[in-house]
Amino acid sequence: MHTTLKGILAGLALSSALTFGGIAVAADGEIVVGAPISLTGPLAGDGKEQEWAYQQAVADINKAGGIEIGGKKLPVKLVVADDESSESKVAAALENLIKVQKVDILLSTHSGPMNIAGAIVAEKYKKFYMITTCFPFEWQPLKLKYSALFFFHPGPGSEVPFEIWQKLPPEQRPKNPALVTEDSPDGKGFGAGFVAAAEKYGYKFAVNDPWAIGATDDSALITKLQAANVDAMLVFGSPADTITLIRQMKELGFSVPYFHGWKGTWTGEFHDALGADSDYVLTDGFWSESFPYKGAKELGERYDKEFKKDSVTVGAFYANAQVLFQAIERAGSTDADKVHDAIFNKEFKDTVVGDLKFDETGFALIPSVATQWWQGRHQLIYPNGDWTYKPAPAWDKR
Repeated sequence: MHTTLKGILAGLALSSALTFGGIAVAADGEIVVGAPISLTGPLAGDGKEQEWAYQQAVADINKAGGIEIGGKKLPVKLVVADDESSESKVAAALENLIKVQKVDILLSTHSGPMNIAGAIVAEKYKKFYMITTCFPFEWQPLKLKYSALFFFHPGPGSEVPFEIWQKLPPEQRPKNPALVTEDSPDGKGFGAGFVAAAEKYGYKFAVNDPWAIGATDDSALITKLQAANVDAMLVFGSPADTITLIRQMKELGFSVPYFHGWKGTWTGEFHDALGADSDYVLTDGFWSESFPYKGAKELGERYDKEFKKDSVTVGAFYANAQVLFQAIERAGSTDADKVHDAIFNKEFKDTVVGDLKFDETGFALIPSVATQWWQGRHQLIYPNGDWTYKPAPAWDKR
């Protein structure tokens, strides 16, 4: 947040702005929405899904005629800047979008610290920044006026694996679980939630070690897990780091029946890298096409048709745009103060993540999701999924 912003990103040329209906719009009558997205770096797998979801939301609103402002419907234009999966680059990307690309309003990037950095820049320039995938404990204390957030609390999210274990036959419940979380604000926050949940449900972690981001040799950690007879792992880390960990677990012949990952296991990149070795791995997620919400099934089918796989995130990113577009229409403006008033203490119905009720801080709660990889697909396990959980056998028996 306090690093010197360096340079600007090369971007799309944007025509000079004019005023229409109390808002700044491009000369051709578009509402220009900017988004910093991780197109490169360790979160690029997340970024690809996020960019696709935003593009679909823009295409859908434009197909419906655009956003109505002052009695006229205006089309939406999406301008993306690569934040390179870096907190400092988020700030630079937003400076570019706001000062050079002259965007009217903003959709968020992905992950807590990066979204906090983005929200602070947006606050400085009084550009509204609509957020998902950021924990409220990181965002709410800042009391920002020009951003709103929907996501799940790490507390209830941390209880998900223990809720799953409660449903397992006694012989399948872990005896020696381990907690492996990356050494980051998100990792520490979620890690504390897991520790509290373990105590609540009567479990104790046999291993609980911070995990160096970008580690290339996890052999010492794996040896420690083996020595502790670990039979379940709760892992919070990037896709790249989690892929490295699982590959080295296989090389060393170490397997656990229950491997549940957050942040790093749900992306298509994770499955593409590991293939059949991703089978049995449980993932977090923010959405499922199995949700009984308007448009959820259709969005999932659209993603599947294009990529021949499913996603547990695109619905959250799509809904982020849905909320922003509805708020602009309610406000009759992209003015940050008016959009604030259109979201805070307001409800948004029929998004693809369900009805969202924002409180006085601008936060709305959604449930955490758990799925399990099986033959290239996410099987919904929690909440309200068909009970299809499969414990993983040893590597040589798969």
